[in-house]
Amino acid sequence: MAGPASLRGLLRAPAPGGLVLRSVSDDVYRNLALEDWVHEHADLEGRPVLLLWRNSPSVVVGRHQNAWRECDLRLLRERGVRLARRKSGGGAVFHDLGNVNLTFFTTRREHDRRAHLGLVAGALRALQPRLAVTATERGDLLLADGRKVSGAAARLGRTAAYHHCTLLCAADRALLAAVLAGRTEGLACRATRSVPAPVGNLREADPALTWERVAGAVAAAFAAARRAPGDVVPVDPADEAAFPGIGRGARELGAWDWVYGRSPPFRLRADVPVPPGGPGAPRVGVDVAVRAGRVEACRLRPPPAWLPAELCDELAAGLAGRRFRPGEAARVAAPGLARHDGEVGRRWSLLCRSLDALM
Repeated sequence: MAGPASLRGLLRAPAPGGLVLRSVSDDVYRNLALEDWVHEHADLEGRPVLLLWRNSPSVVVGRHQNAWRECDLRLLRERGVRLARRKSGGGAVFHDLGNVNLTFFTTRREHDRRAHLGLVAGALRALQPRLAVTATERGDLLLADGRKVSGAAARLGRTAAYHHCTLLCAADRALLAAVLAGRTEGLACRATRSVPAPVGNLREADPALTWERVAGAVAAAFAAARRAPGDVVPVDPADEAAFPGIGRGARELGAWDWVYGRSPPFRLRADVPVPPGGPGAPRVGVDVAVRAGRVEACRLRPPPAWLPAELCDELAAGLAGRRFRPGEAARVAAPGLARHDGEVGRRWSLLCRSLDALM
């Protein structure tokens, strides 16, 4: 692994050819911070950079997407899948260790998504000549049967740009489908929506297409096209000496106010069963407006005589200004619960659980 001083020199000093980096981390926030650091600090004039990276199970939404609509947040919490928001646009993607990510950094003038996709498709065909992979106008890569193995997005800065894409080698497709099943019913929002598509793994087409071989082939194709050294340089995005300020960037990318709070404003209307999932349970009408991830206004409509209306009004008013996340309703309701025991207290507690299920 290159030392901090030599690595900074590689990235900041103008030099001909290209450079291939590989992150040794599988932390989604650190890897996204590494993308940002290279984009903001590397001298890319005449010397593009390719970054190879993988993440432990994560969902990454686009900059302008609504986290509540794009993924099943409850399932993410249950399965320990991290949620992140990147700084490029586009749709939501699932990452795990069976998925390799590629980021092509260039000057804005040299930015060419079509060329990058052609390089990746050519590298795959070099590995397996019988593999039919085609690029679409949207920037996806498809297998011969039409299943998607790669999606892409880009970020254009004032002088620099990057184009990143996924490559599904042996991803957990069942988990992918489950966690990307977000809420659509009752949710009104103008955020960018993902475009669903059937997906496949490269190893389903050829078991020899492991992520190591695929990443190596893309690195070799990039080096040949850019007359770059053939060596892949391992880098650690936790290394503050090599990447000054990167830790702060990773913390900001993992912060609730960025991941959830940057979701565009939305309104959610639903009739929730109390308790959640209970067969034949009473249903409470919920109408909530959320801005910057926080409740802007809320209205609760319980069945007649099920719960005193003033208690629902107290809970709804207390939620205003709070983060739209599990646990907030119980915190707001705690003082009231101390005043009400018996059936009223039990129902109020169940209502809080049902509101958690929405969040």
